[in-house]
Amino acid sequence: MKNPRHLLFLAASLAGAAFAESPPPLGMVLIPGGTFAMGSALPGSRQDEQPVVHVTLDSFWMDTCDVTNAQFRKFVEAAGYKTIAERPIDWEEIKKTVPAGTPKPSDELLQPGSVTFSSPPGPIDPRAGETWWDWTRGASWQHPEGPASDLKGREAHPVVMIAWDDAVAYAKWADKRLPTEAEWEYAARGGLAGKRFAWGDEFKPGGKFMVNIWTGTFPSKNTAEDGFAGTSPVKSYPANGYGLYDMGGNVWNWCSDWYRVDTLARAKLAGVCVNPTGPASCYSPGHPDQQERIIRGGSFLCDASYSEGYRPSARRGSPIDTGMSHIGFRCAKGVVKTEVSAPATTDTTSKQQNK
Repeated sequence: MKNPRHLLFLAASLAGAAFAESPPPLGMVLIPGGTFAMGSALPGSRQDEQPVVHVTLDSFWMDTCDVTNAQFRKFVEAAGYKTIAERPIDWEEIKKTVPAGTPKPSDELLQPGSVTFSSPPGPIDPRAGETWWDWTRGASWQHPEGPASDLKGREAHPVVMIAWDDAVAYAKWADKRLPTEAEWEYAARGGLAGKRFAWGDEFKPGGKFMVNIWTGTFPSKNTAEDGFAGTSPVKSYPANGYGLYDMGGNVWNWCSDWYRVDTLARAKLAGVCVNPTGPASCYSPGHPDQQERIIRGGSFLCDASYSEGYRPSARRGSPIDTGMSHIGFRCAKGVVKTEVSAPATTDTTSKQQNK
């Protein structure tokens, strides 16, 4: 009995055409389609990582690395683009995302800028909230610590201070898109099932750091034991099983989905989950007035005592209009199959028949 797949190929050949995948886009790797367990029930996983849901995805391309400062500069220069952090702030637009009656901030706070990390001088009370974030006038992707900083020597570091719209604009310019949340987690796992980290269950296999995170006492002292106190150049740590770098730590990655704390619970109820693109709107009980999209992967500011965001299942929402010191992105692209002519065989056949 003939193989059905052989019959399909033969039919396409007789029709004079067959299909082949397009060549790999520069700087991307193919993530083969499949079914995986999204989320985690391991100790330490958060409520929004549960329940575990089985998701099926088609194959797709993923950027090998986070988009770097050098790559983003090419986009800015080619497209004449200005990031959200570099544009005048419109209070009328901001009012739509804050509780009714919120007073207008001072003109100083309405100047272009972004949110920067500021390490406090000593230990803090965990109940004090995230007091290590400052609104910094003049901070942008070109000046990640404020107007006095620059990118000299950081061309190969991931670009940061990128709002969601900035990442989308770059992706469109590059003829790509942002990955869905499901694609991101599937790619981050690198073919490993149910592991705590992208490389396995042991945090430092053989005593070796596999990820750029915070070492020391967060947020007051970073010992840089892993080699870096801030962002690191891409490819500074080993790639995962799919050949992807920094799918944990260094900088968070924007995804296309809206953030909902109950995304996986709703998916579980739906029963069938094939190529999900996320919910129609966001839902974050802690920030009910903010429009938040998903960020994945953790960053150089993650610390086991505070946030293990570098686990593949870890998920978080972030305001779409705000760039931060620890948020960047990478792009994805669907696999396009192109029609090609089948090899010609009629000449040889006809010669044999004429003998």
